[in-house]
Amino acid sequence: MSTPEERPVPVDVPLIQTGCGDSCGCAHDGGEEMYECGLDPALAALLAEAGLDPVQIEDIAHVALSEDLDGGADVTSEATVPADAVATGDFTAREAGTVAGLQIAEAVLSVVATEEFTVERHVADGDRVEAGQKLLSVTTGTRELLTGERSALNILCRLSGIATAASAWTDALAGTGAKVRDTRKTTPGLRALEKYAVRCGGGVNHRMSLSDAALVKDNHVVAAGGVTAAFKAVREAYPDLPIEVEADTLHQVREVLEAGADLILLDNFTPAETAEAVAITAGRAVLESSGRLTLENARAYAETGVDYLAVGALTHSSRILDIGLDLREASGAASGTASGTASGAAPGEADA
Repeated sequence: MSTPEERPVPVDVPLIQTGCGDSCGCAHDGGEEMYECGLDPALAALLAEAGLDPVQIEDIAHVALSEDLDGGADVTSEATVPADAVATGDFTAREAGTVAGLQIAEAVLSVVATEEFTVERHVADGDRVEAGQKLLSVTTGTRELLTGERSALNILCRLSGIATAASAWTDALAGTGAKVRDTRKTTPGLRALEKYAVRCGGGVNHRMSLSDAALVKDNHVVAAGGVTAAFKAVREAYPDLPIEVEADTLHQVREVLEAGADLILLDNFTPAETAEAVAITAGRAVLESSGRLTLENARAYAETGVDYLAVGALTHSSRILDIGLDLREASGAASGTASGTASGAAPGEADA
């Protein structure tokens, strides 16, 4: 288990005031785009401390549950579980990895719960866990627990998979000055969550949106008529924004350095070319490697002195971490009611 010092440090991320619509607990204040989150205040505070927007998390929970129910009901649970049955479900790791999204899973279940709802938190996001380790225990109505189970697990398994991948890259870079950094190659609607998972694994975030910072890529260079022209155009239009410029050659590195770039993206450079770029830059700009990167060659790049390794695969290709929900004996249920295990199985496995 990670020590408190190793857990992800909260970051200052502005809350995204989007709201969830009439179906959730958010209260819209006139036309001023202000919303009151319907989640438990203590849980909302934990999410905010982690750099997540509680209103957005509640919104995502409603979207996930609405997709599963499709305007109807959980017919299996309603048919097999008495309405007054209460159970405790244990979220349990099926394999070793790094956990992320526990409070988000908790939020999903709290949205569907109608009666008693208590939680016991055994580990924290960012902790490294072993197979069989209990992560979170939730006590609520058995029907509600089963109805929200898949939505909660889908998010928890996905985010924990990303955190586990980020942890592997973080380990590979240990002892160097380089850090693994994500990209905008994220699942639509889940960017804030997936980038949070990267932080839980020890990685750092690139820009959250197109407005946070400028990134001049090859198509911008073509459109502007050259890398220097593209850089100068952005600097003139947005003088206070940090500007990163993609360079395909060492010649372009020299060009953008002279222009005054804050950060240079070294696209598809070899480790030897990267080392030469580091020497040319001599600390005048931050350098980020992109392309050709694997866990096997990560350290070779990091040891050149580059500052970041940009890895889109963290969010677009990480496999899930297998986590399951195990029901304990339900209280108030008739003999023979459903009690069992539902694994965080990968798509195509026997878990519907």
